Amino acid sequence: MKKVSLLFFTLSLLLISCSSDDDGADLNSVQSVRFTNLPAPQTGGQGQGPIGGPFTKFNFETGAVTTSDTDWDIAFRGTTIAVNGGNVTGTADEPARNGNAGVAIVNGTFASVTSAEGLTFNQDSDASFAIPTGSDNGWYNYNFMTNIITPIPGKVLVFRTRDGKYAKVEVLSYYQNAPSSPDPSSDAARFYTFNYVYNPNAGQTSF
Repeated sequence: MKKVSLLFFTLSLLLISCSSDDDGADLNSVQSVRFTNLPAPQTGGQGQGPIGGPFTKFNFETGAVTTSDTDWDIAFRGTTIAVNGGNVTGTADEPARNGNAGVAIVNGTFASVTSAEGLTFNQDSDASFAIPTGSDNGWYNYNFMTNIITPIPGKVLVFRTRDGKYAKVEVLSYYQNAPSSPDPSSDAARFYTFNYVYNPNAGQTSF
């Protein structure tokens, strides 16, 4: 009788182990990427008239810029970052929102942000972006003395994507080829370099 019970217990452990292994095998790998020189051009601004021009849209699932009207998660124009969730803000030439994307701005190092669990995600709305615009309000600082835009250290952008998955982003540079000491007279601006980690698994919040 003891041998039968022991055999049943051993088989039960094997089944649990196999089930756990199967569950893990179904998960796709978390993607860690550095994206370089994403263009974010704009027209106007800095005394040259109203700001305009299309946003550059980005899809975390494909890891690429997209021209799709629907399959995008975040979009860039100048220093402004839009999310594909909520409502249009009334800004010229902005894309329509048709997903459920949102963003939380977290203070900490990129490595220390290990999960999106428990965060509050904001969406774009009438007259305002979820990521605040202006120096020191969102992701960047503008030094009017040097005319240089610099990412604020310790600001991590955590996104819920248009289809309910999660990614975290650390903006590294606003200048082409990410120079360590940008010179606004020679280094082209409005080119984002950023690290991101994307979890492609539905319902999984970890990074």
